[in-house]
Amino acid sequence: MRKANKLPKIALIGADTLLGRDIQEVLEKYAGASVELYAANGEAGFGENEGEATYRKPFDEAALKAADVVVVAGTEEGAEKVYRLALADGGARHVIDATGYLDVRPEARIAAALGSPFKQMESWLVVVAHPAATMLALLMTRLAKIAPIERALIEVFEPASQLGKRGINELQQQTTALLAFRPLERKVFDAQLSYSMLAAYGEDAPAQLGSAEQRILSHLATLLDRSAQTAPWPMPSVRLVQAPVFHGYSVSCWIEFASRPDIATITAALASEEIEVRGADLDPPSNVGVAGETGVQVGDLRADPNSARAIWLWAVADNLRLTATAVERMLLESDGTKQHTH
Repeated sequence: MRKANKLPKIALIGADTLLGRDIQEVLEKYAGASVELYAANGEAGFGENEGEATYRKPFDEAALKAADVVVVAGTEEGAEKVYRLALADGGARHVIDATGYLDVRPEARIAAALGSPFKQMESWLVVVAHPAATMLALLMTRLAKIAPIERALIEVFEPASQLGKRGINELQQQTTALLAFRPLERKVFDAQLSYSMLAAYGEDAPAQLGSAEQRILSHLATLLDRSAQTAPWPMPSVRLVQAPVFHGYSVSCWIEFASRPDIATITAALASEEIEVRGADLDPPSNVGVAGETGVQVGDLRADPNSARAIWLWAVADNLRLTATAVERMLLESDGTKQHTH
């Protein structure tokens, strides 16, 4: 990416999505930011801007060449269109995929918002790590500095917003319909999510929860492998559960060390600019309370009474803001433009 006196020209695919709006909000903090907005699928059509209908131009070869960086925050179709155009252009423009749809492409490199070492873009295609993988990699990295980790069992609770507006809308409709004794929409989850926890979606759901779990595991393995020289660990066992909440990941972690842990030492090791540790004198963190925050909140740290070398902890993070922060970090740190922040 070229050096510049301001942020590069950015094309944002998916400006009307929940994630796209968060990315816009983050980038608007910076002087000189030039962001061209496109629809989620990269095609021409009408979108929304501050409550007003706005025409979105198609993202095509000319639009690609006018941008320095393309940020993908829309649909899988939009991501594929960007990939085809960028590949035909010889990778002359950087593409940041904030959706994860392009993570299996041979050019893709995985990068996290927090904690993981970040170098200038090694490829023209960089994929933002899944927010749950980012959370877990950050926690594991810091905990492993205390003592070697022998086992980690983690349950991740997925919010509806990770599936965008359609997930939010269906959960809202189901909740309203249940209270009014009306039929439920099942286009996204193919199951009742409202007032229910789901270990899997219905078989007719367009995307399956197991696929999201595999993406988390894949991205987590990449992030942990990147830090393995400084901290020994096994790959955690992770289970993903769909929770009936609108926003924010919640994570329950059981961590077993090679030696007896000390809660005060663990608290000190976790506390950082990226992790807020809420002590016993404060309420445990919640997905509601972390909305709009950049980092991870940790609380309810306790020793396991049935395992002398294990602890439990509870962690939460805003999934959309974590991803938007990763995009911001890539743009600033790889372009040498930190000095232009407000």
